[in-house]
Amino acid sequence: MQRSKSYALIFLIVAFIAGIAIGITLDRAFSHDGRGHGTPRSGLDRMAKELDLTASQRTQFDSIMAGRRRQMREVFRPLHPQIDSLQKLAKVISDSTQEQLKRVLTPEQGKKLDEMRDRARKEAADARAWRDSGKATLRQP
Repeated sequence: MQRSKSYALIFLIVAFIAGIAIGITLDRAFSHDGRGHGTPRSGLDRMAKELDLTASQRTQFDSIMAGRRRQMREVFRPLHPQIDSLQKLAKVISDSTQEQLKRVLTPEQGKKLDEMRDRARKEAADARAWRDSGKATLRQP
C-alpha cells in the first residue's frame, strides 16, 4: 500500500513538472520579442502594457515582482534536491516518449522533432539562467 502511494506521489509530481515545462514552452511559443524569440519578461511586459502603467508604476511593479521572485526562490530552495531527482526521472520518461514518437515518424520528421526538442530545451535553459542570474529587475520598459 505504501509503495502505491509513493508511486502515485511521484506520478503527480512528474505530471506537475511536465505541466510547468509545457506551460513555459507554450508561453515562449506565443510570446515574442519582435525577433521571433520569446522573452522571460514577456508576461510582465504584457501585463504592464495592458494595465497602461506609468514609468513610476512600472518601477514599483517590477520591484514588487522581484521581491516575489526572491521569496518564491526561498520557498522552493529546500525542495531543490527532490526536484533535481524528479527532473532526472522526468527526462527518462521524456526520452522514452521521444523515441516512441520517432518510431511513428519518417526519418525527416524525426530529425525535425529532435530539433524542436533541442530548441525547447535551450529556451528553457536560457530562461532558467536568466531567472537565476538576478537580472530580472534590470530591464526598464
